[in-house]
Amino acid sequence: MSDQAHFLKKEQQSVVITRSHREAAVEPLQLGQRVREIRLSLNLTLEEASQKTGLARSTLSKIENEQISPTFTAVTKLVNGLGIDIPQLFSQPIEKKAASGRRDITRNGQGRLHPTTTYEHELLATELSGKKMVPYRTTVCARSFEDYQDWVRHEGEEFLLVLSGKIMLYTEFYQPVELEEGDSAYYDAEMGHALVSLSEEDAVILWVTA
Repeated sequence: MSDQAHFLKKEQQSVVITRSHREAAVEPLQLGQRVREIRLSLNLTLEEASQKTGLARSTLSKIENEQISPTFTAVTKLVNGLGIDIPQLFSQPIEKKAASGRRDITRNGQGRLHPTTTYEHELLATELSGKKMVPYRTTVCARSFEDYQDWVRHEGEEFLLVLSGKIMLYTEFYQPVELEEGDSAYYDAEMGHALVSLSEEDAVILWVTA
């Protein structure tokens, strides 16, 4: 594993743990409760929902209170009458969470340094744990693809923006491409990739890995 891949894997471990806990917390769907949530989100009374779906008010009430399970015909009427898709009816609602208020400011040149033989990384937003993204500014020291022992590859997807200079972006399944200041690229980070500086001075890029 390359130095870059190792440090990215370490930074992303907390993200993986967070996802695992979230997936383990999924609860079985209660269809009646879901029908009620959708009806209320549309600001409909039972009577109004009955008129729209063609289902008796008493039937809707029994469905919402888990007293009966809706037949396929009833599900069709619900979907058509409420103007929703079947996946909406059989999926957990997205929980709306209040803003966490997290923020981290990294002053110019005050990121956490992580030099390698091919890159000089400056890791940004280091005070935040469990980040969904890993941002870092990188000086590209490599001058030839031969400077790499192997492709760099790691989990996730990656975005890069050239801040200064010119680079050659090598990717495993595409022809190399030159990128200049202001150019950007987004790619699958599990695909082999590597950067080489082409400008007189080492190029500097912003990298974001998720």
